[in-house]
Amino acid sequence: MSKGSVLIIGGGAIGSAIAAHLAHMPEGQSHSITVLERDASYAQASSALSAASIRQQFSTPLNIALSQYGLQQLRAMGPDASLVERGYLYLATPEGADGLRELHALQCAAGADIALMTPAQLNQRWPWLATQDLALGSWGRSGEGWFDGWGLLQHERRDAIQHGVRYLNAEAMALERDATGALAGVRCTDGTLLQAEHYVLACGAWSGTLAATAGLVVPVSGKRRSVYVFRSPEKAPDSPLLIDPSGLWFRPEGDDGLFICGGPPLGPDDDFLPLDPEPDLFEERLWPALAERVPGFESLRPQRAWAGYYEMNSFDHNGLVGALPECPNLLLACGFSGHGLQHAPGVGRGVAELISYGEYRSLDLAPLSPTRIAAGQPYRELNVI
Repeated sequence: MSKGSVLIIGGGAIGSAIAAHLAHMPEGQSHSITVLERDASYAQASSALSAASIRQQFSTPLNIALSQYGLQQLRAMGPDASLVERGYLYLATPEGADGLRELHALQCAAGADIALMTPAQLNQRWPWLATQDLALGSWGRSGEGWFDGWGLLQHERRDAIQHGVRYLNAEAMALERDATGALAGVRCTDGTLLQAEHYVLACGAWSGTLAATAGLVVPVSGKRRSVYVFRSPEKAPDSPLLIDPSGLWFRPEGDDGLFICGGPPLGPDDDFLPLDPEPDLFEERLWPALAERVPGFESLRPQRAWAGYYEMNSFDHNGLVGALPECPNLLLACGFSGHGLQHAPGVGRGVAELISYGEYRSLDLAPLSPTRIAAGQPYRELNVI
């Protein structure tokens, strides 16, 4: 590849957003941009298997700002995004109420439209909701909800291709470094060595495994998360995406009594478990929690299920964006621990700026720098589900 070339390893939502933003920049015209994607069908990609939601109820100002930019892009996409802004509703028992209040103050200071609600107010708005054990709810009145994750991925990918980005269907097997420690190329399974001036590691759950082939420590791995579809005679009108104190989450899927739900794993949370839905989680934990929170859900009927990987950053549950000091021509864009899809547009813009200008110009993503790992200074995100 030529001088000024960029090789992005991973063509999911984040990799494609980086490619599209870079191709749009005036400086991007001088780059030869290639995206390396092993599976154009995205059968196991987190982008395709995500429940695809967006929220501003985070515990760090930067994540809130990334969501706000992602929201702008989803709104600009119009019908292609299938954006439903019914909000997130976090529920708290008395033990969790103070924490919800603290986060509410931070979120409102960052410009998020979040309302704290008493049990009586919750009951008035959502009469189907059981609130007997609750002290507080936190609801995103606007700027939160869910969208078509596949639509966002294809939008970014299509935009990148239309602006000259090349997508290469091949699988990265190893990263190779030269005597200075810089990345010298990406070896593919067919033996080809791909070389560039700049490299971006954006292959989601597999980023840590690939980095290890070059002796680099990137604490990112794949954690299986299961999603279950059910139908209920209780349609829970105007339901937001609800986060229960038990760890259960659910939201509507259309308006005909169909819902999706999930929650923390019931069994071991090992890395890269097979992408089969956890067999006992729904019946043993989620169904009882659903019926407790929405009594009408007791008569629900399970429909189907699927599983995908969270690209979990075990260090602090936050994204890793920027260069590793020991390998400065390799930029990371991975480890978002469940919020990568909604933050893909903002991360794409930031990494494109870093490549083009050597600095962030729109939103400072420096708190996500991988240098915090060696320094032992986590930038912790508390609201990871």
